[in-house]
Amino acid sequence: MDKFMQDNRKQLGNFEIVDFPDEKQVAAIRAKLDVKVPMAVRWNGWEYGSEVSELRALHEKGKANQWNASVDVDWSIPVSPREWIANPEMSLLGQVTKLLGKDEATQKEAVFDELSYLLSQLLHGEQAALQLCGQLTNLCPTTDEKFYAANQVYDEARHTEVFARLLAEKMGTIYPISANLKVLLDELLSIEGYTMKCLGMQTLFEGTAVGIMNQLRENTRNDLVRDIIRRVEQDESRHAAFGVLTMRRTVKRASGEEMERMEDWAFGILEALNANQQLDMLHLFAPKYGYDPEMIVNMSLGLPNWAEINAMPFMHTVIPNLCRLGLITERTESQWRAVGLMTDNRGATGSLPIVG
Repeated sequence: MDKFMQDNRKQLGNFEIVDFPDEKQVAAIRAKLDVKVPMAVRWNGWEYGSEVSELRALHEKGKANQWNASVDVDWSIPVSPREWIANPEMSLLGQVTKLLGKDEATQKEAVFDELSYLLSQLLHGEQAALQLCGQLTNLCPTTDEKFYAANQVYDEARHTEVFARLLAEKMGTIYPISANLKVLLDELLSIEGYTMKCLGMQTLFEGTAVGIMNQLRENTRNDLVRDIIRRVEQDESRHAAFGVLTMRRTVKRASGEEMERMEDWAFGILEALNANQQLDMLHLFAPKYGYDPEMIVNMSLGLPNWAEINAMPFMHTVIPNLCRLGLITERTESQWRAVGLMTDNRGATGSLPIVG
């Protein structure tokens, strides 16, 4: 398949990055609010009983684990850029500002800025998931799938609500969506068919989100942020499980040609997400902290354990799930490894991963 965002690719050493340095192009991507979507509506065939027991059990679990962002979260807990909001060694901007000789107060602010940016990208992703799960309620062929997709719609609304409130009221800024992330989310929203939408959102993006949130929860030092991430991560784990349960049934029926299409598309989405290497964030904060974004990426790519650091959020959930589904095979495994999405080491440590 053709690579996503081909016009925004260039070589940086041995790595092909996706970069959006043109502010006018970025503004145009963000200004595109209407996404043309080919949409069908699928009746369930008038079968209202449970057809897939695993999905019905997941639906029941989802109902039992609902929470209210207004009353179940302690919003009185302070959040400040004057404190270490996360472990500085797990923050790219924290490490960069330390390397540049900035004082501790500046390093703390840099870690705060990076986390605010990451949470903003997760917020925008939750809005996309809210809309895409609404599409899935139309497209799912069984009652159990429709019930769970509807359950997830409310989860995504709650996640959008809680992240927006955290950023606006406690952290002070909601950063715009990364151009890289916006292009890929538009692809998921506009692609035709139940199978590809489920693969894209439930397996790829929800699986990646679980990996990112796991690292956030383990490394944040703020009780409010940790509690919100814990609650959202618990929901996201169910969503990723829905993707696996649904895709497991799908791949059993798929032809060899259909399997290859799904395998190539999955690689294309995650490769393009990864290929930005945090450049959108680095461009945003470069004037404030005084560094060269491409130089920072080049330094990161040169680390001897770069692949292990880079693969951390992907190896947590999404890569193992794709392997179990037969959507990473000998035909493509070398490609996943070559771009640092797949390694044999799940115990690596490194800087905080940033979507987009």
